[in-house]
Amino acid sequence: MIGTNLKSGKPVSHARALGNTEQNWCRAVASGTGITVLALQMAKPPPEIAAALADILHNLQTRHPLLAARLHYNATTKAFSFLKTTTTPPPQKTIELHDASQLLRLLSAASDDPANLSPFQTILEHELNSSSWSDPNSFPCNGIEVFHVAVYAASDTKSVVVLRFHTSVCDRTTAVSVLRELMEMVGGSGAQKGIVKEEEGKMGIESLIPAGLARKTVWAHGIDMLGYSVNSYRLTNLTFKNTKMPRRSEVVRLQMSSKYTNMILEGCKSRGIKLCGALAAAAIIAAHNSTKLHNISDTKKYGVVTLTDCRSILQPPLSPHHYGFYNSAILNIQRVKGGEKMWDLAKKCYTDFADYKKCNKQFSDMADLNFLMSKAIENPSLTASSSLRTSLVTVFEDTVIDDSDHMQQTIGAEDYMGCASVHGVGPSIAIFDTVRGGQLDCACVYPAPLHSRKQMSELVDRMTRVLIDGVE
Repeated sequence: MIGTNLKSGKPVSHARALGNTEQNWCRAVASGTGITVLALQMAKPPPEIAAALADILHNLQTRHPLLAARLHYNATTKAFSFLKTTTTPPPQKTIELHDASQLLRLLSAASDDPANLSPFQTILEHELNSSSWSDPNSFPCNGIEVFHVAVYAASDTKSVVVLRFHTSVCDRTTAVSVLRELMEMVGGSGAQKGIVKEEEGKMGIESLIPAGLARKTVWAHGIDMLGYSVNSYRLTNLTFKNTKMPRRSEVVRLQMSSKYTNMILEGCKSRGIKLCGALAAAAIIAAHNSTKLHNISDTKKYGVVTLTDCRSILQPPLSPHHYGFYNSAILNIQRVKGGEKMWDLAKKCYTDFADYKKCNKQFSDMADLNFLMSKAIENPSLTASSSLRTSLVTVFEDTVIDDSDHMQQTIGAEDYMGCASVHGVGPSIAIFDTVRGGQLDCACVYPAPLHSRKQMSELVDRMTRVLIDGVE
């Protein structure tokens, strides 16, 4: 690995204590969940890519100082804080360069995988499982970077660019914004804008919740936490293949033609629901059908976590270009007997979520879910088979719509994927959905070997079939 650090950074200061949600993500990332990765396959040679990236990343961090922050861990208080750089603009970014021989070793290590993954996906999975944040006690006293960049030499003429983020500074809205700004800069249309957002990252989501929306009595907190914890034991899980071996995140891709994508989106629109409802329903039906031993009278309970971007309803409202973590989760439980129609279950999944959102549960339940998540991390035995699984599936309320095909061709981007790791605490399958050029493209991330690649590939194939059958 060759480091191209360009200037040594000056001391950092302006410490800001993390909010509860950010603190929780620090615990989750250390356990293996929440390593956010954007990977782009480029039709350009590595030296050309690395040279162009140096200035572009410097511009990006100037616009968004949060990406130049460092994460500090206080071993005495066991709390995390962000340290902001005192330099404006910030020091230039270090880029890790991996040559062809290093990539070959990486591919050789993955050669026993029967899926025969492409080099691009092998790199993506490697980065999902590469964490500088795995042991808070090993953090240097001056903090550690929340944003890492690597360039892999896929061939003499192709490169893979990887951006890896600590999720406390990068929810999915941030990741989408980073990708779009990056493509604009590479294409030359956004490189001179250089707007510094001084307030970015100044406060966590809890400090921006409108007055009264997170209020809940002590009794209500107790009842809800009891309900969540008891129900977690009663939720139906996919069959666990290996609960003992160390875990890593792996990816199965769900892709669909523009014909079926359009039919599914029209089906959602006509029913007044969003795609997240259809994806959750397809995952539940596929999982339920994977076990043939159900008694017809049995009702199985499946957990669905829907992540929603809260920026527009915070006080003050934030722009989608305001980097940080401002998503919140809503958990609902679906009871399934078998034989449910996809659209009926999709509507129920979505309307249950929407009803909870109208009641502001994304705010009022935030502290409860954060507490239970942290307790699961500290005590895996609180979850079934110590699996750390909190739901069957995680989906996002809003689908990413990407119509940047022309820009991608212009800058030489042949493919890209964005997702986050889930092998610590989390779902059995997290669906990162994008409609790209009119075609559905989902990165489905799961914890291995808790679940096997064969098992999850079959599950995703069944999900695809459920979706297609629903519109044919």
